[in-house]
Parts: sequence; C-alpha cells; structure tokens
Amino acid sequence: MVRQFEITGRKLPTKDQPVGPIYRMNIFAPNSVVAKSRFNYFLSHLKKVKRSHCEILEVKEYFERKPTLVKNFGINLRYDSRTGTHNMYKEYRDTSLCGAVEQMYCDMAARHRAQRQSIQILSTQVLKSSDVVRASMKQFIDSKIKFPLIHRQIRCPTKQYRSPFKANRPSTLF
Repeated sequence: MVRQFEITGRKLPTKDQPVGPIYRMNIFAPNSVVAKSRFNYFLSHLKKVKRSHCEILEVKEYFERKPTLVKNFGINLRYDSRTGTHNMYKEYRDTSLCGAVEQMYCDMAARHRAQRQSIQILSTQVLKSSDVVRASMKQFIDSKIKFPLIHRQIRCPTKQYRSPFKANRPSTLF
C-alpha cells in the first residue's frame, strides 16, 4: 500500500552558504525510508544536491481527512518508457489519494508497462464533478446510479435441497 509523505530537507550548511534554501516535496512511498530515498533522488536531479550533502529536516505522513467519502482525483505524471519520456494526465475515483495513486501505478503497469521507479507524480488534485474530463469517470458521477445484481444464484443452507433433479428450474434473474 502506498502512503503519502511530506519531506522537508536542505543542503548542508557550508562556509560560503550558512543558510541554504529549504526544499519540500510530497512523496508517495510504502514507508518513510523509501520516501527519504526518493526525496534524495529527486533533489539530486532537480537541484544538483548530492545525497551526502543533503540534510532531511522533517518527515510527515499525511492521512485522509474523510476516508469514507468517495472523491474524484486527477493525477499529472511523467514516466519513462522504452521509447522516451511521456507526460500524462489520468483520473481516478477512490476514497483516498493514496488509493488513487495505487490505482494509477497498477494502471500504468498494465497499460503502458511502466515500473514504479520510472513514474514521477508531478501533481495531484481533488476534482469537482464538473471538472471531470474522462468519459470513463463521468459515468459514475450520477447521484442515482445503481448496480443491479441480475444473475443471483440461490444457495440453500442445508444439503438436502441441493439436488440436480428439480420439478421446475429456479429463477435467478430478479
């Protein structure tokens, strides 16, 4: 399961620069150790700060405020494929942002053969129902949506009623 961390860090102070800029990132990772490693990876690529010259000031984990409410999430991402680097926007419906990111990782692995380490999440946002763009998401926005159970099998608790020979066939369509 993916968890969301906010990591704050900076370059170690030197004689030339005793107070350096502070960097803050939201990282999705299974635990805080992997989150710190990803922070150092992104910081080395974005700001040219080596891992040995980096100091992590704070690691904070975010939890969903309303974990029982279903929300629409939009995720901007970049991933590396065999042919190059691609930018993408995807929408998911889940109760938490971490659940939507987990869906995104599974979806990217299935549709695009992208590994987790090659995916960079650029931004995430909670979408209002009017902001949803994808048709696969719009079909679930209706407040009166129903999921009928059309072909239900009748199961009897005792074994004496389970006989292959019946006078009439049970109706399983309700």
